[in-house]
Amino acid sequence: MTSGSPLTVTLIGAGRMGTLIAHSLEADGGFQVVGTYDVDSASRLDEEAPAADLAIDFSNRAALPHTLAYVRRTGCALLSGTTGYSDEELAQIRALSEKSAVIHSANYSLGVAVLRRVTAEAARALAGWDVEIVETHHNQKADAPSGTANMLLDAVDPSHEEDVVYGREGMVGARPKGQIGMHSLRGGTVAGTHEVHFFGTDEELCLTHRATSRQIFVNGAVAAAKRLVTREPGFYTFDQLMFGDQPLER
Repeated sequence: MTSGSPLTVTLIGAGRMGTLIAHSLEADGGFQVVGTYDVDSASRLDEEAPAADLAIDFSNRAALPHTLAYVRRTGCALLSGTTGYSDEELAQIRALSEKSAVIHSANYSLGVAVLRRVTAEAARALAGWDVEIVETHHNQKADAPSGTANMLLDAVDPSHEEDVVYGREGMVGARPKGQIGMHSLRGGTVAGTHEVHFFGTDEELCLTHRATSRQIFVNGAVAAAKRLVTREPGFYTFDQLMFGDQPLER
C-alpha cells in the first residue's frame, strides 16, 4: 500500500455484520473492498481471490479453512470476529501470526473491552464472592454461550480452575463454593447484553453492558483494523491495539 492510497480489504462474511462493515469501510474513505465472500463462495479464497492488505472475517467457522489459506497465500493482515471456534481452530488462527499481523476477538466494542477489564479487577477485589454471568442475544444467534461471555469468564477465572455450570435444573443442592454460573438468553432482536453478577453476604455488584446496535462492534473493528495494518507480524488482542498497555504475544 502506497502513502495516501486506500487500504485494500477482502471481506469474508456477507451477513448482517458483514453488510454493516462493508458500509462503514466505504463511508470511511480509507478502505477499498476488493472482494466479498460468504460461506458458499469462500473456496475462491484458496486460489482465485485477489490479494489485499487486510482480510476481515465475520463469517462462519465453516469458512475458516479458506480464510487460513487466503492469509497464508497473500500474507495479508487478518482481523477475525467469527465466534464458535474450537480451541484447535483458534490455535490455527494464532499460527498465522508468524508471518502476518492477526487479531481475533469475540467482541470489538470499546465498552465491552472496558467491562472485561473492570470485571477482572472486581474478581480480584471480591475473591470468594459468588459469580454468575448472564448473556442475552437475538433469536437468530447460533452459538451459546456467546464469545463475549466466555471472555468475561476468562476475566473472572483466568487460570480456568473453577467449576463452571451452564444453567441449572432439578435438585441441584446448595451452590458449591467457587462455582461460576453461565446463562444464555435468546429472544427478539437483542443486539447483545452481558451481565456479571458478584454476590457477597448481604450485597450484590452487577456489571452490565448493553448494545443497542451492532454498529458499535463495527466501529471498533474498523478502528482496530487501522491499527493492525501498521503492526509487525504477531498475534494482538483488542486491548493491545486500542489501549496499548499489554505486551505483544508472539
